[in-house]
Amino acid sequence: MAEAGRGLPAIEPGMPAPAGTGLNRRSFLLRSGALALSVYGASLLRPEAFVEGIAEAAGAQGKVLVSVFLEGGIDSMSVLAPVGDDTYRRLRPRLRMAPGAGPAWTEDNRLQWHPSAAPLHQLHGEGKVTVVPAIGYPSADQSHFTSRHYWEVGELNTRTNTGWLGRMLDAVGSDENPLQGLSLDGSLAPSLATSRVPVAATWGASYDLWAPGVWGEVEDLMFESFGRLGAAAEASRDAQLSTAGRVVRQARSLREELRSFSGEVTSPVPYPDTGHFPESLAGLAAMLDAGLPIRVAAVGAPGGYDTHDEQAEDLAGYLAETCDGLLAFQRDLEARGIDDRVLTLVWSEFGRRPEENGSAGTDHGAGGSAFVIGSGARGRMIGEWPGLKTLDEDDNLRSTADFRAVYCSLLEQWFGIDAGAVIPGASGFARPALIG
Repeated sequence: MAEAGRGLPAIEPGMPAPAGTGLNRRSFLLRSGALALSVYGASLLRPEAFVEGIAEAAGAQGKVLVSVFLEGGIDSMSVLAPVGDDTYRRLRPRLRMAPGAGPAWTEDNRLQWHPSAAPLHQLHGEGKVTVVPAIGYPSADQSHFTSRHYWEVGELNTRTNTGWLGRMLDAVGSDENPLQGLSLDGSLAPSLATSRVPVAATWGASYDLWAPGVWGEVEDLMFESFGRLGAAAEASRDAQLSTAGRVVRQARSLREELRSFSGEVTSPVPYPDTGHFPESLAGLAAMLDAGLPIRVAAVGAPGGYDTHDEQAEDLAGYLAETCDGLLAFQRDLEARGIDDRVLTLVWSEFGRRPEENGSAGTDHGAGGSAFVIGSGARGRMIGEWPGLKTLDEDDNLRSTADFRAVYCSLLEQWFGIDAGAVIPGASGFARPALIG
């Protein structure tokens, strides 16, 4: 069973359990090796359906959404800083950004990009980034767990146990295609948690079968032998032997189907050499280009944005890694000619307080920032920068856009799906124009 702490985020007492807690999980294993892929919600998935479902859906050219999570609550007032505001300078004597230190944001001359966000500035100038400068929800909860849970399930309900993207797949997905929802961080992304259809998780974007101490031609011969032995055993009248043979044969078949994604992926553009995040995005682009039937994918951005102390250095480094990876991913999609069908949503559970604390950091706040990136994005601001003269009841930045409204727009304008079937209370949200 998948549960908090074993494939899902650990939770603190009294906090909502992540969506998907309790979903059954199956891994495709051989006795001496493993396929690095777990399938969640697979209790009704026939043994042969995994291969058949992928083969049937392969070559699909539908719309794709990639969810990128900035863990910890990124400081939106550093990503887009109100450098000309006297209140900003007063509230942030040490953390304030100097005018001219980063690129100007053309849609609101009060704000300036963080230097590390220059790749987003570049894409925004090309009309490929829709910016939501103050996103959130009413009476913002400043708990990481609760606020993140709301974003993941698409409603303000701590008991909801399916993710908003998972519910979309339940409505329009396949019973036999676990790659339709793919987590790239090794465990189930709660936003992909379903109640009916299977989804999958892998570490990065590579698939392979392996056996200790075996490689090269010997390894190939070994797996070919496994396939033949499996096919022979499958014909047995003994039910258990037949089932075991079928599993071995299917595992070998999967290895052949996904062989091009074992090991290092070749990309048409260079990616930053900074580890898991760019490697995952590079692999994802290759899989989409190959026609694997992925509809939604989720990956965590590098680092952590819970910057209670010494914020300036940590945020600059993490933001640079994230934005450099996002720019490379967009350029990769463009080079492959598939950028017209992929959007990337970048989000965080909340923003941070306008006033810096005594440790050269910022504490949990409310209004945050989000970005929709892609050639299909409208490239225009959603909501507005609310300014610092009027804060919310907790002296935090007010939100001028609701994250559920953004979800509704993505569902309807990108996927062509009725948001009312996925987001509770969808009729109460205006639909911002996200698609160009």
